[in-house]
Amino acid sequence: MTIIFAIIFILTIIFLVYTILIYSALNKLFKPENCESSELKLSVVIAAKNEMGNIPLLITALKKQSYQSYLFEVIIVDDNSIDDTYKFVNSEIGELKNFRVIRAENKLYEAKKGALDIGIKHSSNPYIVITDADCIPSEDWLKNFADKFGKNNDLIFGIAPYKRTKLFINRIATFENFRSHIIMFAFAKLGNPYSAAARSFGFSKSAFEKMGGYKNTTETLSGDDDLLLREAIKNKLKIGFISSENAFVLSDTKKTFSEFINQKLRHTSTSYHYSLKNKVILGLWHITNIILLFSSILIFFNSVFILPVFIKIIMDIFLLNSFQKNFGYKFNLIEMLFLQILYELQLIYFFVLAKYFSKKWQ
Repeated sequence: MTIIFAIIFILTIIFLVYTILIYSALNKLFKPENCESSELKLSVVIAAKNEMGNIPLLITALKKQSYQSYLFEVIIVDDNSIDDTYKFVNSEIGELKNFRVIRAENKLYEAKKGALDIGIKHSSNPYIVITDADCIPSEDWLKNFADKFGKNNDLIFGIAPYKRTKLFINRIATFENFRSHIIMFAFAKLGNPYSAAARSFGFSKSAFEKMGGYKNTTETLSGDDDLLLREAIKNKLKIGFISSENAFVLSDTKKTFSEFINQKLRHTSTSYHYSLKNKVILGLWHITNIILLFSSILIFFNSVFILPVFIKIIMDIFLLNSFQKNFGYKFNLIEMLFLQILYELQLIYFFVLAKYFSKKWQ
């Protein structure tokens, strides 16, 4: 029991160090920052596959951007849709000079990467901004990207919250997204970026070419964001991030558990291809959290084990409550307690199952 207590004590110290570093990083990240005026030319590239039910809202949001229309173009790549996506977009954009839709023919890469690659090749501007067809970017989204590109960043990613509904699966998905964003942005601020949301993602065309495009990210069908970020780090490119709520990109969560599970397995499978350094840093953080959670069982053997569990709960709640508004969320205390435990448990489930997971982009 003494050895077990020593291990738990060491892990508690590691947990506290991580939490303090994360809090400090996020506190610096969300300091007020002015968005400077810029007139860089951007190309927004979107891959769309059977998105007839979603893409009207995206087009409307892009039309409402505060960034001047002559400074950006929108290229929607129809990825072999079997619904009316192509037909609708073609009629909807009408005479808009900065919008166009093309078909994904002769793709060099499978799935979404292949469609994006085609869109990037058809782009005319030096900076590429990517989102998904089921997203709704805030009005200052492109303005913020132009600002960050103007500060010589090669690759940029922003905050992409999920819309809240009353569905239980929505609560699980939004909390998972919130927790992922906390670690993602904190680690990036600490100088160790490892992941990004493709719903709000951008890079200079010159950086994309320097990385070899998507050719070094083909280990999985997904990874058009995380693995491209990995390549950016390898090439010592400058990585920036947008933390302004005026640049949020909203989207819906999956509506069924099976859809959510497939999505998470696809994303988790990409993590197997992170750099060794990131695997170690992330692995230590997640393993520490999981062991401290399960150490609650030891309270039945010795009441002293209540201390590390208590510390974990208090620090988790403190961290979540401190920054949930910054990431576009609002959870009450009961939700945070319950969903945090569920989050730790699902990490184990998805990590184990993702090892054997392979699924085509849908």
